[in-house]
Amino acid sequence: MKMIDITVEAFTSPSYAEDPPAKFKWHKSIDSGDDYNLSVFRMTPHTGTHIDAPSHFIEGAENIDEIDLTKCFGKCTVVTIQGVLTGEDMDELLPYCKKRLLIHGEGEAVLELSAARVLAEHGIKLIGTDAISISFYKQEAEVHRELLSNGIVILENLNLDDVPDGDYMLSALPIKLGGLEAAPTRAVLFKS
Repeated sequence: MKMIDITVEAFTSPSYAEDPPAKFKWHKSIDSGDDYNLSVFRMTPHTGTHIDAPSHFIEGAENIDEIDLTKCFGKCTVVTIQGVLTGEDMDELLPYCKKRLLIHGEGEAVLELSAARVLAEHGIKLIGTDAISISFYKQEAEVHRELLSNGIVILENLNLDDVPDGDYMLSALPIKLGGLEAAPTRAVLFKS
């Protein structure tokens, strides 16, 4: 079985809009005479590859430690699509896809609100993208709310550069950060 790491490294990942960049420093260092290495880092939970919880856009909704992890593990389909994806695009695509869909659009493919509605109608469990966000700025809140209010897990900022289109097994489990709206995630595909 082949394993493909599709996670973007956090400290070199670009930050979204006004988010502060990820940084780390050495608190203890063998090189400085300490007995061990110990680092300290600072970043938002949306740094690098991450999962958004419903509470990111819906007040009082599930936090990242409360989401259904079964949606983050299972059969998925990777597809290459460019541009702004509409509901019509999704209607044509979804009959050929598993319930977890990863969009490879060289960081440029985003969903329009109509696409999010069709994903919900089709019972999609997870939607992932290699873009820094699932939607473009003008509809970002609406698209996130539509997906999250329908129980669809949002996985953003993937590295799908060398991944051929097709079906895989996906493991994308978020770090358990109690009470937060998102978490960094190690996303891996498996192909037999």
